[in-house]
Amino acid sequence: MLHDFPALLGGGAVLLGIFVLGFIGFRTRFPNVILYILFGVALAGVLDHNKILHFSSEVAIVLLFFLLGLEFSTKRLGDIAKKIWSAGLLDVFLSLVVSMLITVAFGLDWFTAFLIGGITYATSSSITAKLLDDQGRMANAETEYILGILIFEDLVAPIVVAVLIAMSAGGAFGGTELLILLGKIIAMMAVAILLGKTLFKEFEDFLARIEDEDFKIALLVGLAMGYGGLALYLGLSEVLGAFLAGVMLAEIGRIERVETTVSPIKDLLLPTFFVYFGTTVSLGEGVPMPVLLIVLIIWSVIAKVLVGIIGGRLYGLSKRVSFRAGLSICARGEFSVVIAAIAVGSIKIFSGVYIVVAAFIGMILFNYAPKLTTKIYGKPEKKKKNLKVPTV
Repeated sequence: MLHDFPALLGGGAVLLGIFVLGFIGFRTRFPNVILYILFGVALAGVLDHNKILHFSSEVAIVLLFFLLGLEFSTKRLGDIAKKIWSAGLLDVFLSLVVSMLITVAFGLDWFTAFLIGGITYATSSSITAKLLDDQGRMANAETEYILGILIFEDLVAPIVVAVLIAMSAGGAFGGTELLILLGKIIAMMAVAILLGKTLFKEFEDFLARIEDEDFKIALLVGLAMGYGGLALYLGLSEVLGAFLAGVMLAEIGRIERVETTVSPIKDLLLPTFFVYFGTTVSLGEGVPMPVLLIVLIIWSVIAKVLVGIIGGRLYGLSKRVSFRAGLSICARGEFSVVIAAIAVGSIKIFSGVYIVVAAFIGMILFNYAPKLTTKIYGKPEKKKKNLKVPTV
């Protein structure tokens, strides 16, 4: 059996497969993230529940969000928070609540509707961040808004997961439990900000004195994994913890010292997250409730585009930039997988199919977002320069 292969051989085969698919994606300009997920789906019977692949994928996603957190000093994070709350609540209503109502309209119970609403809610932070990085759109006008929405969702999604787990276990989840969960999130944020303003204020000088690159890797990756692991221990998301670990170090003057050390490891491991994501998706035999599936997929796209169009305008973006933002946040991913794991039977199969289709459609829309925006709004006008004609 392939399950009896040495872990080293399996790991080597996965990395070589990632190389081949990455090369194909590069030459054909096809999103390599889609290829990695399909690779994982194909290997689902061989690598499902593979602990090494799972661990490497967790480290990858932690490092990705650690590096993202570096871009957000506490001041910048505070400025975004003031502007993003209205768009964030609009996202909760359109992507979660309306999806629940659609599910109930198809005759399903409220718990199942809440579970499916949770699956349809959160944009895939990892897929979106990877595509922003791959396509060189990190400096675009809409990127700050997109990242703000992702951060808002990363705060809401753990609450949704906790409530669903409590409900599925038959336990009570009332106001007290919700307050405890919110208290944990606020405490982690407060500690990160405090450490960033005190202990890590002189971190840049300390890092500059470390000449051995191996020690830097151990220190920085350890910080990212440690705070991400602490978040998991508290029943939150490792993504949130890793992001806050980056925020802790965002106060240093030259964040490129950290990025230069951590980025190569992140780049090596990140494809394994998408491969592992593919192995967790069980397509089963046939697709249950195909009409509901189609309706939810269509609404999922519409909801996120509306979050972009309406929320982007509330955030202060132009119409064309808001539309481009909406097309860029349609992919579902890691939080949907976490919530789908709670499901059983036909709902689990339904959820798996939804996640794969929504991820693919979201990535395609992301890739064509600039072209579609130009088609609808035309090419952006070039700013005229005020040239003064010298007088004779």
